[in-house]
Amino acid sequence: MSLLDQWSREDFRTVEEGVLVARHKLADSGLFTDEALAEIIDSYPVTDLSVNTMGVEPCVFDWREGDRNGVDGETLIALVRRGRLWINCRNMLVNQPRYAQAIHSLFDDIEANKPGFRAEQRTANLLISSPGAWVPYHVDMPVNMLWHIRGKKRVWVYPYHDNRFASPLVLGKVCAGEWSEEIPYDPSFDRYALVFDAEPGQVITWPQLAPHRVENLDGLNVSLSTEHKNARAKRRINVHTANNWLRKKGRVGDASIGVDGVAAHAKQWLARGLRYAAKFTGQSKPGFTYPKTFVVDPSAEHGYRLLDDDGTANAAPHLEVASIKV
Repeated sequence: MSLLDQWSREDFRTVEEGVLVARHKLADSGLFTDEALAEIIDSYPVTDLSVNTMGVEPCVFDWREGDRNGVDGETLIALVRRGRLWINCRNMLVNQPRYAQAIHSLFDDIEANKPGFRAEQRTANLLISSPGAWVPYHVDMPVNMLWHIRGKKRVWVYPYHDNRFASPLVLGKVCAGEWSEEIPYDPSFDRYALVFDAEPGQVITWPQLAPHRVENLDGLNVSLSTEHKNARAKRRINVHTANNWLRKKGRVGDASIGVDGVAAHAKQWLARGLRYAAKFTGQSKPGFTYPKTFVVDPSAEHGYRLLDDDGTANAAPHLEVASIKV
């Protein structure tokens, strides 16, 4: 039985090409109860589970990486419910075979119903987050789909391929690995955004590299974030990477970001050559990581304590409840 819920032909056509809000049946699968989430957390590899917190104002970047500190899954779920925490269980397709079967079925159904669509290099992350938690303005290099399962969250999707919100210069630095995926944001951007209040059982997706941000509205929030690439998506990343290199070398100014034609394919080979050369000469850049600046602590007011520069824990700062912008 398909986990996609009554998708129309237009829904399938919109995947990767526009902003889509559709239905799914993951929320009714029984795979995401509190007990199931705690079991996932307790069995998850340490290297693929991250705990984050954030400030209270989306226009002030204060995203932090923390240490789970050995807290068990049941307790951690309780802390997420009352605090301001964001758990990311990465690589679900590798680490959770039972869930991988359901996730692959979503991709397979879309492939079967959209001619020419291919979801390659599939990945999936399980997101468990607090009421009022938020994710800053950013872009995703792969194609991203947000399958919402529990709680309510608000999603802002900004005009894609519009230089006002993510310029080619910015996207080039992100795709080349010089910047993280969090990009410059101004609250004035919101007037141009499409805004969706996601309910359990809804999926929201948008074109590759479209800027977006998320704020939780109510309840313990649970979502699957799936990502995939295909030949066209990889070429788009390579075009931006090549443009970034050409720009730094002073060989091009306002370069085309088109993904079709001879120039796009030439840039793809240039980007691949740059990565190969960097690997061969030992100059490959490691992926962007945040330093760990807090530890989870069930006895603390907000469920965590900040770390000093020497690694010792302090009390977490007092946080006011963030106002939700409409």
